[in-house]
Amino acid sequence: MNTMLENNTITFIFLAIILLLIIIIGFMVYQLMQSKKAKENAEESFYALERKVNDLQLETLESKLNPHLFKNILNSIQSHAYQTYFALDKLANVLDYILYESKKKFVTAKEEIDFALNLIEINKIKISPLFELKIKTNINKEDKLYEQPLLAPLISIDLIENAFKHADLQSADAFISVVFEFKDNAFFMTVSNKISDKKVLKKERGGLGNTTLEHRLRIIYKNNFKLERFTENDIYIAHLKIDLLEYKTEMLATGR
Repeated sequence: MNTMLENNTITFIFLAIILLLIIIIGFMVYQLMQSKKAKENAEESFYALERKVNDLQLETLESKLNPHLFKNILNSIQSHAYQTYFALDKLANVLDYILYESKKKFVTAKEEIDFALNLIEINKIKISPLFELKIKTNINKEDKLYEQPLLAPLISIDLIENAFKHADLQSADAFISVVFEFKDNAFFMTVSNKISDKKVLKKERGGLGNTTLEHRLRIIYKNNFKLERFTENDIYIAHLKIDLLEYKTEMLATGR
């Protein structure tokens, strides 16, 4: 009788311990789930805040961009009245792009390249007839990403404006070369120019500089771009590559 009572007591204690362990484990799992949920909420709030900060920074950068562009364009047209009609036609295309397309978060590579070519045509009125201006496009139009809106608008302006600013546009020995490529799901832009011997006057207020361009690219594309700038002898070369496939993959993965 005593043995049976002891066995029942042991069984009861054993079951109580198991029940207590189940309760403790259940509580720990609940706490873990709550902690995980809190972490996810915190991460979501952080990313939302980061997006707002980035958008604000981009708005600040872009607000500095358009006046700089307009000033250069209008100065060019004003100083070359005999080419005004042609320049105004190109300017109309540039203005349409700025007013309508550039307000979008992204444009297609086709739209950005067409805009850049119009911008170059406007800048051509500043150069001597003997000046060598080489424009080349190497586009794989079969690439599915070529006409998908993945490229930040106006991303080509700084490199083009920089080349026209630092080349001697009246020298027959100088040149500017601009190459646009779209291949392997990536956008490429290479701009090179012979550096002028003349000193460029330092302006009190300049446009977007190289540092700002890289800042903008880093905000948008993170590590999915490469911007190289270097000088070989008296030739300045800038090369930009944006891996749009990697960027699109990251966008889909993060739900952006």
